[in-house]
Amino acid sequence: MNAPIFGTSDARFTRVKEAFTELWQGPEVGASLCIFLEGKKVVDLWGGWQDRARTRDWTPDTLVNIYSTTKGIVALALAKLVNEDLLAYDEVVGRYWPEFNQNGKAGITVGQLLSHQAGLCAFDQPLAVTDLYNWQSRVERLAAAAPKWPPGSAAGYHSITWGFLAGELIRRVTGELPGHYLRKHLSEPHKADCHIGLSARAQAQCADLIGPNHAVGATPATPSGIKKSRTPLVTLTQDNPRIRPFADACSADWRRAEIPASNGHASARGLATLYQAALSQHAQFVRTDTLQTAITTAVEDKTDLILQTKIKRSQGGFILNEGAGYGPDPRAFGHNGTGGSSAFAALSPQVAFAYVPNQMLPEGLTPRAPRLADLFYDCL
Repeated sequence: MNAPIFGTSDARFTRVKEAFTELWQGPEVGASLCIFLEGKKVVDLWGGWQDRARTRDWTPDTLVNIYSTTKGIVALALAKLVNEDLLAYDEVVGRYWPEFNQNGKAGITVGQLLSHQAGLCAFDQPLAVTDLYNWQSRVERLAAAAPKWPPGSAAGYHSITWGFLAGELIRRVTGELPGHYLRKHLSEPHKADCHIGLSARAQAQCADLIGPNHAVGATPATPSGIKKSRTPLVTLTQDNPRIRPFADACSADWRRAEIPASNGHASARGLATLYQAALSQHAQFVRTDTLQTAITTAVEDKTDLILQTKIKRSQGGFILNEGAGYGPDPRAFGHNGTGGSSAFAALSPQVAFAYVPNQMLPEGLTPRAPRLADLFYDCL
């Protein structure tokens, strides 16, 4: 289906623009793509529609829920705190959050917590989505919880809990909730449209998420033949609570809340701008040595107990580029989100990349962001 496509791209990246446009021959409804190369914005594209009915055009300022791509911008905020000597990855969490030292958690380091090794991947009590809107209740539950495995002995994706754990660290050392800290110290200074917790005015910029069950025109990728087992721990982690893309994640209450693992809202330009700021020494965001510390590998050869695949993770909370779709630079770092959003930075050459859609893809379909990233590098 043809869609209105807007924005700019340097002539050498015409193939990237063509590939972005061609996404609408498949499942795309609305999306944006932004890429910086060595500090210069070389691709800045957007197109399609904000809603399933295709009545509202996507604009350069359109925001969309980016699910776990949110974890990457929280990791950037944490790196800034490390840069300011307010936090250290090798320090125990209890130094900053004394109540955390319960039920066998006293030895857990910040780096273990952020790299999904703490064993706090799920809430034990049944939750409704609305329970995620109560910050104090969630962090108190996590402070009192016992790990699901000996901390540091295994890694398992903390899909929702990670945001409360990381966010409470931010609150403990700054006195600010993570959304406020992100806005005041990163988003506003760098003029980046990235938010956790939206005002009513910002909510008016939001596109609707469209669930994977509504994806059309896509050809399933070749099945891998590997069927993941659905263990009780996986179910507890992934389905407690079950979050519906439209009914829950497009509600005003969800958008207003702070759920720093999964309810960030951003434009591709906003995400790429923050990652570019992390690379730029002129931005005075993080020093080179701090960034290197943040992307130091913490998990490499462990099969994730929840995702049941090997994912390379840094002690700062980033996904590292071992099959993550971040191009050829093995030192690239970022985070991806359910449904297809992705943002990352690479060091050589310096690249900041972000892609955000509102049409979520089902599992098994070829992801869009890695294809766009690979094509970008092909053009270099």
